[in-house]
Amino acid sequence: MKKYFAELFGTFWLVFGGCGSAIFAAGYPELGIGFVGVSLAFGLTVLTMAYAVGHVSGAHFNPAVSIGLWAGGKFEAKELIPYIISQLAGAILAASALYFIVSGKADFESIGGFAANGYGELSPGKYSMQSAFLAEFLLTMFFLLIILGSTYPKAPKGFAGIAIGLALTLIHLISIPITNTSVNPARSMSQAIFAGGEYLTQSWLFWLAPIAGAIVAGLIHKALFSKD
Repeated sequence: MKKYFAELFGTFWLVFGGCGSAIFAAGYPELGIGFVGVSLAFGLTVLTMAYAVGHVSGAHFNPAVSIGLWAGGKFEAKELIPYIISQLAGAILAASALYFIVSGKADFESIGGFAANGYGELSPGKYSMQSAFLAEFLLTMFFLLIILGSTYPKAPKGFAGIAIGLALTLIHLISIPITNTSVNPARSMSQAIFAGGEYLTQSWLFWLAPIAGAIVAGLIHKALFSKD
């Protein structure tokens, strides 16, 4: 059970730290951390937890990552469901904690978008569904290629967490204006549950596009980079 708890805690930290930075720290005039700060926060959550519990569970913290590693031959199919359940549980617990905290603000009226992902009118830059899908597909695909490459036996040892954390930072720098950045179905689902409405009905895209991108990355890595 240790690896399932590691996935739960790691995903909790990702959602609490990443989405929490967007909810609490990004909006203050002049003092807010903005897109760059939120991007760095997401990257730091993965970097820190990769070293904290990566030796226990592999530090997936993301259903798309687990599925992509399986497609690349680096993860057993029998572990997929337990890992995804653990990741969803961690994400929903984090979203619950964020809701409890934000609702305790003196002038609280509504959680608003709650750092949820969306396209069309729910996209920060009002990008279309097609734009959102392609962005999430490509960004997740490259994220998995970086994960698979940096953890490959011939890669430099001990630096995978840094490469993966910086990759997630870069991904957010690119795509916060497009979809508020998902590349992680658990992160998207947890926020959509609380934001409700169209955020929830649009959540299908933030399952389908990242998982499709992850599978393609796994197959590319298996075919081109791990023949030996």
